[in-house]
Amino acid sequence: MTSRIATLRRLAILLMLPLLAPPAALAQAVGGPAAPAGAQAPAAAGGSGLPRTAPTPATPPSRAASRQASGKAAKPASTIAANAPTATTPPASTTTRTPPAYSGRAYDIEIVVFRAKVALGQPENWAAETNAGATVAGAEASSGSGAIGKLLAVLPSSDYRLTSIASRLRSSGTYLPVAHAAWVQTASAWGTRAGFSLQSLGINVPGLTGVVFFERGEFLHLGMTLDYTMQNPPPGLNAPPGTAFVMNETRRVRFYQRNYYDHPAFGVIALVTPARGPRPPGR
Repeated sequence: MTSRIATLRRLAILLMLPLLAPPAALAQAVGGPAAPAGAQAPAAAGGSGLPRTAPTPATPPSRAASRQASGKAAKPASTIAANAPTATTPPASTTTRTPPAYSGRAYDIEIVVFRAKVALGQPENWAAETNAGATVAGAEASSGSGAIGKLLAVLPSSDYRLTSIASRLRSSGTYLPVAHAAWVQTASAWGTRAGFSLQSLGINVPGLTGVVFFERGEFLHLGMTLDYTMQNPPPGLNAPPGTAFVMNETRRVRFYQRNYYDHPAFGVIALVTPARGPRPPGR
């Protein structure tokens, strides 16, 4: 009886230990050898009955393996098209700054200078005329003064608006166009009479010199002081060869309105418009 009770007690221990003790304690309780570390153990009650294995700690992948794995997700640099644009950032010491565009009002100005083939006025004492004088906005423009206009660009003939006018003057038989130019500039302050020489505007006619100035006050004004020395003056003016004719005139101008500057020997047709291009147009 005593041995049977002992057997039942041992059987109860065998049934209870899998729920309360690890495999090593179970083997020691029943008198068997302890299970070595990492050995498989039977599943607990209510489990799947499949053998359990001790979890293996995660090992970080090597750098080569990481590069190989990332290469499957991203396209290698060697496969980028050869003409694909790439952006590079230069060092701070070599970074260049683009000068800002001029932010003031700008104007397109175009003139056609023509001479008369016949007298446009009465004979007079041409020797009494004196050379015209005006301030050239060369040195002043570079000083940074806001009161002096700046020459921004000389326009090509493809941008001319008065081409048909020049053609009509040429075909009239009375006038002969001698110069045609257009440019972009900012305005000088009213009363400065600071302008740009004909040579700086691309006009190089023998005997013709002077300055064209554009001023902005309450209104816009375009003026010019021109000297035109002619070896063969128009007949009927009683002017000997080599006479210097002078034009010194200023007019209030409006956009898209042709303005006529007259003289018995020669004349000028001028046009002022808001500037075309990236600069803000004038009023």
